[in-house]
Amino acid sequence: MNGKMFCFQCEQTAGGTGCTVNGVCGKKFDTAGLQDELTGALIGMSLAVEKYGPNADTDRLMLEGLFTTVTNVNFDNGSIAELTAEVRRATAALSPSCSSCCGGCGGAEEYDMKELWDADEDVRSLKSLILFGLRGMAAYAYHAYVLGYVDRKVKNFFYEALVAVAKEETMDALLPLVLKVGEVNFACMELLDRANTETFGKPEPTQVSFKVEKGPFIVITGHDLRDLAMLLEQTKDKGVNVYTHGEMLPANAYPELKKYPHLKGNFGTAWQNQQKEFDGIPAPILFTTNCLMPPRPSYSDRVFTTEVVSFPGLTHIGAEKDFTPVIQRALELGGYAEDKEFTGINGGKCTTTGFGHDAVLSVAGAVIDAVKSGAVKHFFLVGGCDGMKPGRNYYTEFVEKAPKDTIILTLACGKYRFNDLDLGDIGGIPRLLDMGQCNDAYSALRVATALADAFKCGVNELPLSLVLSWYEQKAVCILLTLLHLGIKNILLGPSLPAFVSPNVLSFLVEHYGIAPISTPEEDLKKLLA
Repeated sequence: MNGKMFCFQCEQTAGGTGCTVNGVCGKKFDTAGLQDELTGALIGMSLAVEKYGPNADTDRLMLEGLFTTVTNVNFDNGSIAELTAEVRRATAALSPSCSSCCGGCGGAEEYDMKELWDADEDVRSLKSLILFGLRGMAAYAYHAYVLGYVDRKVKNFFYEALVAVAKEETMDALLPLVLKVGEVNFACMELLDRANTETFGKPEPTQVSFKVEKGPFIVITGHDLRDLAMLLEQTKDKGVNVYTHGEMLPANAYPELKKYPHLKGNFGTAWQNQQKEFDGIPAPILFTTNCLMPPRPSYSDRVFTTEVVSFPGLTHIGAEKDFTPVIQRALELGGYAEDKEFTGINGGKCTTTGFGHDAVLSVAGAVIDAVKSGAVKHFFLVGGCDGMKPGRNYYTEFVEKAPKDTIILTLACGKYRFNDLDLGDIGGIPRLLDMGQCNDAYSALRVATALADAFKCGVNELPLSLVLSWYEQKAVCILLTLLHLGIKNILLGPSLPAFVSPNVLSFLVEHYGIAPISTPEEDLKKLLA
């Protein structure tokens, strides 16, 4: 390690070009190097799978390995190094001739990520879109996998695409693969939707309070509903309440989770506010997925991690999923002596979530009638990742200034910018419909395609505009899915990805009409013209 790194996979990357010393996210240069080494080992494993075929170990390690390299997941060098070693052992085990060799490569060379970072900028751009899209898709596939849902087509594609990252060197070969990432991710999101709804029930519109009741409590954040279900079961009758945070908010709408009376509501807002919001609360915090910022010393003794999330010095809950240490810490801290009122960013005391595709399509007739009568003039999907970079108040202002005859669909943690606003309703249809996590982007696509079918038109002909915010790799694969579906004229912000080269950007603008956000006033005028 020479104290240098290169990482430009997230929206906050240094100078809008790339982190080269340490990551803005808190990732150190040596951690970045180990994550590159892990990625190179996964590509080597894919090359071996191309020759010998996959197995259960390689399938699991592919998901865990790619998920580990998503922004704000794993900062722990030891766990990354051990995972890399496990990938190498699985690769070696693929080939019957490897027992006599100490190379540990399974008959395939590992990929040096420096080759990617030093490649021609257009090739690097397309390979980065593929790789970062795969990382995001692996997170979705992992959440389905732990619930027992797998799709062989999705799993096989991870190997296929990583081999292409190592081998392909032309834009003509890489461009179709970029769109195929979006195609396969659509199948992956459909799989995850089925996994969540068949396991926990179909989300129901549910009002969620921001108040924290007196007594011991635990805050759980991230995306993994299975972890929340196990925590709720283990805290049952223990006198410990549970509050969601960040992307876990939509869990309050699932019947099999909301049946637990000690799932009380939601604490705090989006992930980037955690260092302020977690400082001083008399409760432990459990991180389940990609939302971890380096914890401040003032509260690090109350932070626990599980699954692929890890940070040096924190207590990690392993595969046995015994949350006893978290529960004991909650009882020790005791919570607040009296009920404590909190608000959202705009002062609201509650929000409503649970407008998944089943809930929205159940009133599709009323929605269609409202459009035909002119009561609803336009739909805006305003959603995506939140983040720390200035300029994200654009999304709050956009929603506030949207005409009263428009409906706002939202999902992912970007909704915290406005989800506590009271926008009223149109003929009983709420003007703000929270469809869930970024994991629930499938719901928005289902609703859009159903409306297009009802009006006998294409999605691009609907009175629907997409105004998206992005931060990390799960947003990348969703964007690629939108492109695969042919959805055009997306506004993207608060800045465009550093890994998209000028030539690739020109292609996206020419073929899909992607454009950066400007001001709420200008964009509303353009979209409603």
